[in-house]
Amino acid sequence: MIAAFSVAPSGGRSDDSVHDAVAAAVRVVRESGLPNRTSSMFTEIEGEWDEVMAVVKQATEAVAAYGTRVSLVLKADIRPGRTGELDGKLERLEAAIARQEARAVPVARR
Repeated sequence: MIAAFSVAPSGGRSDDSVHDAVAAAVRVVRESGLPNRTSSMFTEIEGEWDEVMAVVKQATEAVAAYGTRVSLVLKADIRPGRTGELDGKLERLEAAIARQEARAVPVARR
């Protein structure tokens, strides 16, 4: 499965940095050893259900130290038996874009 999640604190002191809280969460993910990628909006992690959810929980707990409340947004793509999808999905998308460009398929407009 791939999980994309965003976690942020609220209710902390005014001098607390959201960046520091997010950095703590990303550190948990990176130290997990599971395939992962972080963008400006989400962190993606790939693995089996139990291991991914355990890392999401640990990341959420790391952020909890920065406030009295935590916001968690989670989206998952659950495909049993599939691995390497963190990169595989992007590779298939790029191939589809290249095919369309080669055929000069126009982009739909409103």
